[in-house]
Amino acid sequence: MALGDRYTRPRADSAALLLIDVQHDFYADDAPMRVAGTSEAIPAMAKLALAFRQRGLPIVHVVRLYQPDGSNADLVRRESIEHRARIALPGSAGSQIAPELLPKAVELDHNMLLSGGLQKLSAGEHIIYKPRWGAFYGTSLDEHLRASGCSTLVFAGCNFPNCPRTSIYEASERDFRIVLVSDAISGLYDRGIDECRAIGVDVRDTSLTLAWLAC
Repeated sequence: MALGDRYTRPRADSAALLLIDVQHDFYADDAPMRVAGTSEAIPAMAKLALAFRQRGLPIVHVVRLYQPDGSNADLVRRESIEHRARIALPGSAGSQIAPELLPKAVELDHNMLLSGGLQKLSAGEHIIYKPRWGAFYGTSLDEHLRASGCSTLVFAGCNFPNCPRTSIYEASERDFRIVLVSDAISGLYDRGIDECRAIGVDVRDTSLTLAWLAC
């Protein structure tokens, strides 16, 4: 069932799930920056999260937080935030993770996250803030994953062309084995699938991913 050669073939026993930017302001019907297809993909993401929890495998929820003055925003979004656009504002309801993906009700500790800390939900489940598109840029994600003994990263979440895609390439640069779950991510398109496979990413749907985890 697994694709790839001996260097890229994913390993279920040392896998971690990365759920990227599944926050109210990016998926809800009334969201200021709603990404089409994200809410529809949340049930598949929730199945993955449950399976990883049941197997005691690490989960990292990766989030964005934008200060109201735009000081920590990407340049392409800074002007709109300076002009009072409110997107994933620290402490707001819009910044919160979809509850279906969490083991219990929890609010983001935005002060901890913005300072670079990992918010712990359980022994194997954490939240981390990223200041740019990529989950590894300016974060302790790499160190956290290495300390957890992870060799393989399973990607799901919001808006493939931006943050997930960038994070996948960053993971490839760091020699992680990679799975992209095609129906648990929004914004995925055929050329993106082909390009990911060209760098050794195993692209599969949720049912195949769950079967692989169970092996």
